[in-house]
Amino acid sequence: MPTGKEQKSLGLLALAGLHPYQPKPDEEYMNEPQTEHFRLLLKAWRDQLRQEVDRTVTHMKDEAANFPDPVDRAAQEEEFSLELRTRDRERKLIKKIEKTLIRIEEDDFGFCDQCGIEIGIRRLEARPTADLCVDCKTMAEIKEKQMQG
Repeated sequence: MPTGKEQKSLGLLALAGLHPYQPKPDEEYMNEPQTEHFRLLLKAWRDQLRQEVDRTVTHMKDEAANFPDPVDRAAQEEEFSLELRTRDRERKLIKKIEKTLIRIEEDDFGFCDQCGIEIGIRRLEARPTADLCVDCKTMAEIKEKQMQG
């Protein structure tokens, strides 16, 4: 049985109608077919998130009601608040996806921002907006924990 993490990444690929990218032997990293693969993946993800935002607006308009009972009104307000927080996170993610699409257009995609090495196709399929390799991300998280603690 697949774990949630596998299901999510497979879901994103399936959403875009793609299969995991299979590099050919001696294929250059981030060549045109690879960048097109990620461009399609990111655009499908962005479109899906935009549909969710539109659905929420429609849902909130349809569900808006004046409940005479304060408990019912409070429950509805809490539900709306949770939905709005979720959509706010999704809007931030859409901005990050847009930034990543620009990086693809500028041929600056797939390489670590800190050390410059290849991030890797599988990592990018799991997290298409990644801009750090696993090692640099791990170090950044350790530094963040040390600063908080």
